Amino acid sequence: MPIEKIIVIEDDLIVRKNLEQQLRNRRYDVAAVETLSAANDYLAKDNWDLMLVDVRLPDGEGTELLRELNARPQKPLVVMMSGFGTVESAVECMREGAFDYLIKPFSNDQIDAILKKAEKFSQLVKVNEYLTNESDETSGYELLGQSRVMDNLRSLIRKVARTNATVLIQGESGTGKELVARALHRQSPRSNAPFIRVNCAAVPENLIESEFFGHEKGAFTGAMTKREGRFELAHGGTILLDEVSEVSPTVQAKLLRVLQERELERVGGNRTIKVDVRVVATTNRQLEQSVERKEFRQDLFFRLNVVPVHVPALRERKEDVVFLAEQFMHRFARKHGVRVQGIAADCKAALEAHDWPGNVRELQNVIERAVILSADGDCLTAENLGLSGLSLGGGGASSPSAGGGDSFNTADDGNLLTLAELEKRHIFAALDKCGGNRTHAAKLLDISIRTLRNKLNEYAGKGRGGTLEEDEDAAAVS
Repeated sequence: MPIEKIIVIEDDLIVRKNLEQQLRNRRYDVAAVETLSAANDYLAKDNWDLMLVDVRLPDGEGTELLRELNARPQKPLVVMMSGFGTVESAVECMREGAFDYLIKPFSNDQIDAILKKAEKFSQLVKVNEYLTNESDETSGYELLGQSRVMDNLRSLIRKVARTNATVLIQGESGTGKELVARALHRQSPRSNAPFIRVNCAAVPENLIESEFFGHEKGAFTGAMTKREGRFELAHGGTILLDEVSEVSPTVQAKLLRVLQERELERVGGNRTIKVDVRVVATTNRQLEQSVERKEFRQDLFFRLNVVPVHVPALRERKEDVVFLAEQFMHRFARKHGVRVQGIAADCKAALEAHDWPGNVRELQNVIERAVILSADGDCLTAENLGLSGLSLGGGGASSPSAGGGDSFNTADDGNLLTLAELEKRHIFAALDKCGGNRTHAAKLLDISIRTLRNKLNEYAGKGRGGTLEEDEDAAAVS
């Protein structure tokens, strides 16, 4: 509920007390005063969400307060009240920034209508601010593919979208899990409500609780104002918990309560806030294994896994590779202003031979690079792709070992390395390339810094992993 704290400025004692009681009965925090000076004292001490202000007051006009509030960086919504309402008065108040205008006497139904209107407007403003600051590279993208597995996936999305069931989307990095989540929201009855995304792996552990649930003013150092969390912003809509497996055990317990009770408390607050949200979570891990290793709460897993959705890896739908490449080619040709005639036969063969460990995201990046490097008016060629040495599979035209001489994926005895050892070598190669900078290495590998840290912890004591200590905050700035 975005509207929580209300100031009533009314010099008529009966009207003031009656309005104060009505608002308290609706569980709002209310300060009722009769003068502008008393209201300014409250405004100086705290942030307020809504003000009900009489036009004529003993120590001045309510319109004077409107002008003063316009100069504040954070200002409450203001509803003006008058027992001598005129069109001229209403127009002047609205011109000065009033949210609405009430003529006394007013009914309880009018108060309810004003409050609902103010709450909806306040949420829309906060969601708009969030979306303005949120960089979203996937908006406008759709689930593309002509294979049977993609047809089955789209069919499952249509069935699940019409419900309010919690959905757990699992799949490798780069397969398009967020696109699935957006499709679920877009085809649901909540499609006109907010879609709020939280990247659990990107938010620092000490801030994730505040991101989820919000915080009150003074809850911790730097909390200068009250802030609504992502669950509140998503009220009435859908919240995407991206890479939910990265959430700490402490926050997992609080997240479980929100899923069970659909209520929360802000950090540093004691008010219970009801939320109506549909929860969609994604992960590139096998959460069942995380539960077995006691890294993820079993009860939370059951709450999230009401409807499991698996997004197939690109190697599981090789028939879509060329189709996707053509779609990406047209998109990036328009984006970069390059005229591309099509995809040459050798290029198609190289695309189909590649294992695509980075899935659709890797294909997208490869095609964008190929479009940029191609000559204007030519077709994309295998040379434009730059796939040599990228594939981590054994064999195929694009395998490092195909050229003979690159032993990255083979052990000393000539046998292929295990996938775990290959991953370990690749991570340390990235760290070496970045001079030991974990933040830069994580970006190069297209994983979160937390995932990289977890991998290094696994390797600790096995020759490397605990030797690359650094100040990650400082590295992020460099």
